[in-house]
Amino acid sequence: MNEAIINSKKAVVSEIAEKMKAAQSTVVVEYRGLSVTEMTQLRRDLSAEGVEFKVYKNSLAQRATEEAGVQELAKDLVGPNAIAFGSDAVAPARVLANFAKTHEHLVLKSGIVEGKVVDSAMIKQLATLPNREGMISMLLSCLQSPVRGFACAVKAVKDQKEAQA
Repeated sequence: MNEAIINSKKAVVSEIAEKMKAAQSTVVVEYRGLSVTEMTQLRRDLSAEGVEFKVYKNSLAQRATEEAGVQELAKDLVGPNAIAFGSDAVAPARVLANFAKTHEHLVLKSGIVEGKVVDSAMIKQLATLPNREGMISMLLSCLQSPVRGFACAVKAVKDQKEAQA
């Protein structure tokens, strides 16, 4: 094989491995049966959430799993696959699972979440979580609740004393 071809394939393997290591969440899906229009819509939906979506040769992606230290993912890299890389742990799973609800041809296979290989069931569970901003607002709401209750109690005591006076 030509040396230039080998070097370009090594570069692609390194690129995939680096993306797998750097991403908070990586999801492998099978897209067999999706039309070009549906794939374009899926790419737009993912792009809007800041998720990169690419199709790689399975042999190169399998080598990248070894380089990234997630060999368990290689078993799902069979058939026409695409890989979604996200900087948010939930975004790729949420967008892909929502799209799969209306498009039966999109099949969630497996993925990597914060360095751990997960199956499709875990990806579907992740999809039910809110995004990062939603989680932060839920946390702030929980933190604010006791303070609000205390403030209301103090105000009630103040109002009662004013009414008595």
